[in-house]
Amino acid sequence: MRSIQLLAPRTLEEREMAFPRDPGPGEILVKIHSVGICGSDMHWYLDGRIGAFQAVYPQVLGHEPAGEVVGAGAGVTKYKAGDRVAIEPSLTCGHCEFCLIGKHNHCLHSSFMGSPQEPGLLREFATIPQHNAIHFPDGFTYAQATLIEPLAVIMHMLELIEIRPPDTVAVLGAGPIGMLAASVARACGASQVTIADRLPHRLALARRMGVTLAVDLKTLPEAIRDSTRGRGVDVVIDAAAAPETINTGLAIARLGGTFVLIGIPVEGKFPIDVHTAMAKELRIQTLKRSNHRAAPAIQLLASGAVKDALITHTVPLAKTPEAFQTLADYRDGVGKLIIGISE
Repeated sequence: MRSIQLLAPRTLEEREMAFPRDPGPGEILVKIHSVGICGSDMHWYLDGRIGAFQAVYPQVLGHEPAGEVVGAGAGVTKYKAGDRVAIEPSLTCGHCEFCLIGKHNHCLHSSFMGSPQEPGLLREFATIPQHNAIHFPDGFTYAQATLIEPLAVIMHMLELIEIRPPDTVAVLGAGPIGMLAASVARACGASQVTIADRLPHRLALARRMGVTLAVDLKTLPEAIRDSTRGRGVDVVIDAAAAPETINTGLAIARLGGTFVLIGIPVEGKFPIDVHTAMAKELRIQTLKRSNHRAAPAIQLLASGAVKDALITHTVPLAKTPEAFQTLADYRDGVGKLIIGISE
């Protein structure tokens, strides 16, 4: 079958890959239709690593898929051929201490599709456990359904922190994850959502997505001072994870506020303004994956609270290398980019 494989940093190539094995008990075979490109895919592509984890070549990327069930193994009753499903990319054991208490993202035996552990979904077919699939509504396109996985990450954030009326929220980084975080904050009733980025086309897209205030990152501290009368925001969500944004986020949070780090830093080590965080008694919260929160993500998408204006580009599988470079160069007004596998 066709697949896209990462052979070295910035080097993607279409290659043939062995067809997946037939589904065993409790498994389904899925024909992949669409895959969204995530910021973590871009880390593998640009840097050849995420934190201390090095790429292992060749590596198949992609963990935001939507597809069609084409086969089912013994004991599968929930899915049948023709069902349209999104896929949770974290393969978990279901019986370790963390799985048993509902913290699947901390599974002691997990492996993640799109990492060196498991091939990702930039390929035509995949055999997966049935509990890693979820139906999505008939009204969704396959491209729209690729938003389920990244939005599930933000829904997991709400398991860790609260956003409620009349909170004020600032989001640093107007890439897809930042846009989704801003949309969720609005859906939670935040009275004001401010998003900051360096790229004018991203700020324009954020306004189309319904963000209250979209500003250049350089002017964010002043904008927050003005909009909150010097108080600072209740919740800061950092989707960029650069030293500049992390320290800016700590600076604009109110006393006793919350700082959430969603983005993945490129740097291994860098200085953090711990004194400001301590002086304000900030709650600092990190985030790991989605913890199987696809169901509430689907409900939110179906409600219309998250606009699909975020999706700006859809390209066929053969154009994947060029698509990754478009994202790397922030060209062509790109927001969320989707690869159409079965086009």
